[in-house]
Amino acid sequence: MNNVITQEDIALVKSKGFLIDKRTGTHFNARVITVNGKITAEKLEIIAKASKLFGSGEVAFTTRLTCEVQGIPFENINPFISYLEENGLKTGGTGPKVRPVVACKGTTCQYGNIDTYGLAKKIHELFYEGYRGVILPHKFKIAVGGCPNNCVKPNLNDVGVIGQKVPVINYEKCRGCKVCALEKACPLSVPTVVDGKVYIDSKLCNNCGRCVKKCPFKAVEDYMVEYKLYVGGTFGKKFNIATPISLTFSTEEEVLSAIEKCILIFKHYGVKGERFAKTIERVTLNEVERLLSCNELLDKKLEILEK
Repeated sequence: MNNVITQEDIALVKSKGFLIDKRTGTHFNARVITVNGKITAEKLEIIAKASKLFGSGEVAFTTRLTCEVQGIPFENINPFISYLEENGLKTGGTGPKVRPVVACKGTTCQYGNIDTYGLAKKIHELFYEGYRGVILPHKFKIAVGGCPNNCVKPNLNDVGVIGQKVPVINYEKCRGCKVCALEKACPLSVPTVVDGKVYIDSKLCNNCGRCVKKCPFKAVEDYMVEYKLYVGGTFGKKFNIATPISLTFSTEEEVLSAIEKCILIFKHYGVKGERFAKTIERVTLNEVERLLSCNELLDKKLEILEK
């Protein structure tokens, strides 16, 4: 058997999620997609068994929440892919495309304001899977965070979503306490009592929701769920903090539509080799926000994707 691995071989399997292991030059590490960073025990057992059958028996976990099966010989790649597909698993996550979605555990976390697993799964199905054949100017990373703690760094992704709880104050129930329970509950100490009523400065509040239901007189029992969208973040050779969009999103459907528009902006206006942040810089944030607030790009979707 010919053990020489050509550059063409390396490029071909990289597109399928297999990266050359620099320690050997002949073996590969395969990225197994977890959809939203959550996986069943049964599928973990399948990955572990596949690692023993076709690889070195070692599994690493990537920053994009994929399972990387290590030490797979080139000749084992196709059998490995077949074995996974028979058990409902896929490899991938490389190339100038929408990358695997990263989500924090906001669905189960005490601080989580949204169903991060559920939203990430929808993003995966619509844009990782749905846009799998779409070649973009560069990689496109999406992250979903359940609260402003930023555990998955949404503002360091091309598009980041952060779940928020906007407190709703019932001023009739506010007694203007000298020691305000809301201020004590707030990590940023934003709520203050002004003229006998609690005041929350919207410019300072990050809508973490920690003050909701903390007032003993029930002045803040209700809240509105919002999704904060960040665009143009990168974390690598070139570092860029994403910019928050001024538009307000109150439903998952609105968020999904905005994400699709961002991908279409990148596809339509992006230059090969540049990240989304550079595209935004050229197009201008004002124009990006205008495009996000209308259906102009969705109306030209097929035309854009055929480019």
